[in-house]
Amino acid sequence: MNARPPQLQKFLLVTLLVASSLSTATVFAQSTNRQLGTSYTVTANPLVSRPSTQPCVVQLFSNYTFAFFSDTQQTFSFTPPASCPGPWAKVVFEANFSENGGIQFDRTASLYLGDLNLYFGTTPEPLQTATNTWHVERDVTNYSALLATAQPGDMELQNCTTDCPPPYNTYLNGVFTVSADLEFYPAQPGQSETTADVVLPLVQTNGSGGTNLPATLQPGQQLSTTFTLPTNIERAYLIVIAQNQSDDETYWGCFPNNLGKINDVYGCAHTNYRETEITIDGRRAGLAPVSPWVFTGDLPDDWVPIPGAQTLDLAPYRVNLTPFAALLSDGSPHTIALSVFNNDSYWSTTASLLLFLDKGTTQITGSITENNLTGPSPVVTEKLNGTAVITGTIGVQSNRSFTIAGYVNTSHGKVSTSISEQQNFSSTEGIDFAANGSVADQNTSLNSSVTTDTTVTNSAGTRVTDESWSFPMTVRFAAPVSSAPFGYTQAFTQRYSTSEQVWFNGTPTFSSSLTNAVNATDVSPTSSSQRYTFSDSNGASYNCDIVSKNAVLTAVSSGCSQGAQ
Repeated sequence: MNARPPQLQKFLLVTLLVASSLSTATVFAQSTNRQLGTSYTVTANPLVSRPSTQPCVVQLFSNYTFAFFSDTQQTFSFTPPASCPGPWAKVVFEANFSENGGIQFDRTASLYLGDLNLYFGTTPEPLQTATNTWHVERDVTNYSALLATAQPGDMELQNCTTDCPPPYNTYLNGVFTVSADLEFYPAQPGQSETTADVVLPLVQTNGSGGTNLPATLQPGQQLSTTFTLPTNIERAYLIVIAQNQSDDETYWGCFPNNLGKINDVYGCAHTNYRETEITIDGRRAGLAPVSPWVFTGDLPDDWVPIPGAQTLDLAPYRVNLTPFAALLSDGSPHTIALSVFNNDSYWSTTASLLLFLDKGTTQITGSITENNLTGPSPVVTEKLNGTAVITGTIGVQSNRSFTIAGYVNTSHGKVSTSISEQQNFSSTEGIDFAANGSVADQNTSLNSSVTTDTTVTNSAGTRVTDESWSFPMTVRFAAPVSSAPFGYTQAFTQRYSTSEQVWFNGTPTFSSSLTNAVNATDVSPTSSSQRYTFSDSNGASYNCDIVSKNAVLTAVSSGCSQGAQ
């Protein structure tokens, strides 16, 4: 189970035992049904778009139950579909979850083929009496190179009931049941393959001959793997997920180390700035910003029926390592590693290296021409007043720009890649505390953003791709609140946004924009909402709004009917 910070831990037993006014309707549905008047977990997220062809469906497993610590790792066997041998136009992972009514913590769930992560997310806390159900899915087409081989798989979901440590063993009774499959859509004549030629997961050994799934990174640790790679790599990417755990589960509210005496709300240190750092042979090679995910156990009555943005399915981040392609192709062993900057507790991580090969040659040559990426140096500004009552603000800011560039000599000529990136982080934490801990009001506002301009030049011309990523978030914490079920209240706003624009020889060829915004508060009456929008220049469009009040779904917009999760 995920540990709660000190102030939140005080209210944990109350959280578990207080009866909530949730719907107990006997009819239950997948979250794709979005039934008004119910409390079943639901999101505004769209389903993965599918080709019109009939897929071959491979059942990975059916009705696996996760009740005890001994159930944490459950294995299955995967065999590619003989009737759909590939190539595939698309491969989609699906999982259906259910949990009986009762009491349980939110849990982390992840699924692997070999050491390759196909899914990573967390669970909602259960409804009081009704069986809850939800559905997740993910486009895993780029992993086709590994999906073409029969191999063992693992589902990881650490849970406990009667085997929990006291006092939780007397009342934790929530049991998860999971089924999962893969859908393989055959490619049609004339469709080109654009998937990675080689997929290599980074692994963390556990000292018993196996690997930790997922990898766990304590402060100062790395997820590191040494590879001897193909010698004809033209492009390379690292797919990264880093999930905050334990005291860092609420890292977005952490204080600087010197404020330990008043750090009662979230209990974590090292400020609230985190990022994932990528190295090749010990040299900085890129960064992955960290999404400030909020999990349902943070305050359960905030997150029924709508969880936080990406809570059920944590979106990976792709780091472009193509400027290092010539180095990685030199035939020598190379170590790819990632770590979490500033983490105050352990993080669960997974990463996979995707390689695209030049099939017209056996040896790529080239060079890295520029790399001025440096480590972050966040600036902390404290403006605090008082002793018995402490008020004021804590500010953290980190801004830096860098360029990484290189080229490869391929069978079709020289290809140069230059990546210019701007990283920005800012946060302000306003506090109004009683020094004895009897009053704790903390208002946190933060934003993490990255913009990347990637320029690729070859004999045909120049392709420029501009991408942006941002995750602004606010959290308002107030305690004590005698009228609140858990003795305190929290209100959240989250907005996950990405966009992409592509030009070729100065002519725009593609654009896309995605926004996933969630608001939630347990300040009476509890309410929440989510808006998910997506559009691109190829004509794709999706716009879905859902609203809840008093833990019941009250509104679903007409745009959600295009396909819902």
